[in-house]
Amino acid sequence: MTNADKLSRMSIEEYLLFEETATTKHEYLDGETFAMTGGTLAHNKISTNILKTLFGQLESSGCNVYMSDVKVRIEANNSFYYPDVLVDCGSYQKERLFVESPSIIFEVLSPSTAATDRREKLVAYKRIPSLKAYVIVQQSRKLISVYLRSNAEDWTIQEMRSNDDFSVELFFGRTVKLSVNEIYEGTDIDDGAKLSIREEAEIYVW
Repeated sequence: MTNADKLSRMSIEEYLLFEETATTKHEYLDGETFAMTGGTLAHNKISTNILKTLFGQLESSGCNVYMSDVKVRIEANNSFYYPDVLVDCGSYQKERLFVESPSIIFEVLSPSTAATDRREKLVAYKRIPSLKAYVIVQQSRKLISVYLRSNAEDWTIQEMRSNDDFSVELFFGRTVKLSVNEIYEGTDIDDGAKLSIREEAEIYVW
């Protein structure tokens, strides 16, 4: 969600109908709707790299991978968001407009969304019972924050840099593995780029 183009209050039903014909995507938080802005080429490249890696590992698994156009509903705080990439292992229903039981959510930070992704969405996503991991990917440098659910209420955080890799167990016998280098492949993002004071201050907010 961004601060741009805040619209008047809507019910969930009004929001879903509105989104079907809207020319711009909007996220929804307890009656308030917010227009989303476009991303950089690096943002799209990173998301595509994640999507490609997950597709290769989850083929015929029963899980589906979606990118940016699929909404997630968080009933606990009455919201709908558009994650950059998500893995959903629930039942596939072709007419559904959103998913409610994602297993992994990826957000690629942009200047306009960084605070929301690290704070508002972090709190909201952690309230999804099915979620096993929330992965925040920076564009400023090769740095990925991986929030992993250890049980129903507790989470751990891992900070990943170049040459690191991480894995998420989706269900018994099925684990996905990703590496920092493959997520940033082809982006020309500097491994040692210096973050702004604001970025440094926000990395560990959770």
